[in-house]
Amino acid sequence: MIKRIFRKALIFLSVYYAYMVEYRAELILWVLANSLPIILMGVWIEAAQGGQFNLSPVDFARYFVAVFIVRQMTVTWVVWDFEKEVVEGKLSPRLLQPIDPAWHHIASHVSERIVRLPFTLLLLVVFFILYPQAFWLPNVADILLFILAAILAFALRFIMQYSFAMLAFWTERASAVENFWFLFYLFLSGMIAPVEVFPEPVRAIVLCTPFPYMVDFPANLLVGLPVDLRRGFLSMLGWILLFLGLNRLLWRWGLKRYSGMGA
Repeated sequence: MIKRIFRKALIFLSVYYAYMVEYRAELILWVLANSLPIILMGVWIEAAQGGQFNLSPVDFARYFVAVFIVRQMTVTWVVWDFEKEVVEGKLSPRLLQPIDPAWHHIASHVSERIVRLPFTLLLLVVFFILYPQAFWLPNVADILLFILAAILAFALRFIMQYSFAMLAFWTERASAVENFWFLFYLFLSGMIAPVEVFPEPVRAIVLCTPFPYMVDFPANLLVGLPVDLRRGFLSMLGWILLFLGLNRLLWRWGLKRYSGMGA
């Protein structure tokens, strides 16, 4: 049983890996498009010169490098793919397959991570050559915790966006909901600024949302900044389960509507 599942997973990954390799030039643009943290890093390094923050300029540099890495590992686009499948009727043949269509999207995302890895590493090398003061080597414990947090962050980001994609059964612009949600993700996740620099009342509210656990939490783990491990991982698991339950409900309701549309 396990061997058969493993073999199917390898086939899925190999197929989507070959598909992603065809778009290497486009992947370079995607990697560069997620380099906003590197740009913002310069702003915060200058702001930290006055000493009004708990983080030093080097801390800000390392934090935003970590954010860049997290973004490369957690970027998702499933809402646009799924919306297109529903609107154009391409979901119908996948429903005939003995596997949940979600696995096609998961395999696509995982394969894309493998393909973009060399470009990401190249940008990191260039950055550390230009700014060697920020170079650091995380200890093994921090790396292992970061990998676990990054996997959970991707799972949370994916299941959230996939839940919004289910709205494509009711509207042709489900991606509009994701675009609106992304504004909160942009400002509250730690991608624009570390949650550490937020005013205390604002930080307390932000930590009750799923956003900081998708960027700020794993980034802090990689850099070695203090975090609440128990709260962080439990919050990620809780939000994943919440959105997973919502996703399965919308999937069942949406399939009834999709069939009713004659697809």
